[in-house]
Amino acid sequence: METIINYFETIPPHHRGIIIVSGITFFWLLEGAMPLFKFDYKKWKHAIPNLFFTLTTIIVNLGLAWIFLIAADWTKANDFGIINWLPQMPLWLYALIGVVLLDFFGAYFAHYVEHKVKPLWMVHLVHHTDHMVDTTTANRHHPIESIIRFSFTLLGILVVGTPIALVMMYQAMSLIFTQFTHANLKISKGLDKVLSYVIVSPDMHKIHHHYRLPYTDSNYGNILSIWDHIFGTYMYMERENLIYGVDVFPDEKKNSNIKDLLKQPFQKYEKPTLSTDAKE
Repeated sequence: METIINYFETIPPHHRGIIIVSGITFFWLLEGAMPLFKFDYKKWKHAIPNLFFTLTTIIVNLGLAWIFLIAADWTKANDFGIINWLPQMPLWLYALIGVVLLDFFGAYFAHYVEHKVKPLWMVHLVHHTDHMVDTTTANRHHPIESIIRFSFTLLGILVVGTPIALVMMYQAMSLIFTQFTHANLKISKGLDKVLSYVIVSPDMHKIHHHYRLPYTDSNYGNILSIWDHIFGTYMYMERENLIYGVDVFPDEKKNSNIKDLLKQPFQKYEKPTLSTDAKE
């Protein structure tokens, strides 16, 4: 564990890039071999806007990473934050608690707030307006959302008191998990259901990408599903009933155009439709 911590404490930026590219490549190939849905699309053409937003996400995160370092060093120097106030413990437990708490602030809480605060939801919509969710959808975030997510993770660092090594470890895990859960990947329903009790499984997250409420406002987790179970935001539906997108932005052509997607947060939309067949 100490070796892993030491690695992430000084992880070079290009290693973080390798993690992103390797994850996309791996799940791209895997979903091609065992797809959940057989989309009638040109995979590379569909990927272009998603990869564009992946690039802007990388730029924002790398450009602001120094703020994470300052915040993490400050919490360490001032013995500030939840895990710094806990009794001494084994390194593995310290790392586990740090990553779990960062997953709450940087993923679940951030995601929940984005769905409940309208201006943030309008920004987050770019992620939801993909009509054919696959592994490239994972980092399809408007640049403004990248800054919003960065801010929530920064809040997590300050509240939890995590050192930079755990921050980098969490971000690497977060990347792999989001690529996994968005991948157009078919695994057995039984296995997916078992996984969903502890971690966010592919089917569990794809329910969140269903085009109508209340499913859109459920299953906010990224790595751990426990937050959805604890706070009552977990929902289930059969994968065969999934329809991707958002009912108030149904234009697939505009939702595949980079220019239109960049303008999407500033557009008006009608009140969304509430599904009548919701099952918790």
